[in-house]
Amino acid sequence: MNLLADENLESQIVRRLRADGHLVLYVAEMEPSISDDLVLQRANEHGALLITEDHDFGELVFRQRLVHLGVVLVRLPGLAPETKAALVSVAISAHAAEMPGNFSVISPGRIRIRRPPS
Repeated sequence: MNLLADENLESQIVRRLRADGHLVLYVAEMEPSISDDLVLQRANEHGALLITEDHDFGELVFRQRLVHLGVVLVRLPGLAPETKAALVSVAISAHAAEMPGNFSVISPGRIRIRRPPS
């Protein structure tokens, strides 16, 4: 899967997803400190699903209805980065076919996948 990782995502998650065979572009390595709008634009330009821990992307997708190829919001507060990486890896592996074009939320023990308004 082609992914663009927001810079707020722990590097352990990025490394794990790359080890799983995903193509992962990482904002922290490309253009640190760019705006959320630009992060979403970069994901679109690269044909990538955006993976982030920033809740603001819900606003961009659902209220502002910005174009996107899919957003995965990681909501795993208080867990160790390696534990987060393992959970994200499993979630993406299990739901990769459902995530493109949708807004997915990975939280402890649950994955929600929601179609944004068109």
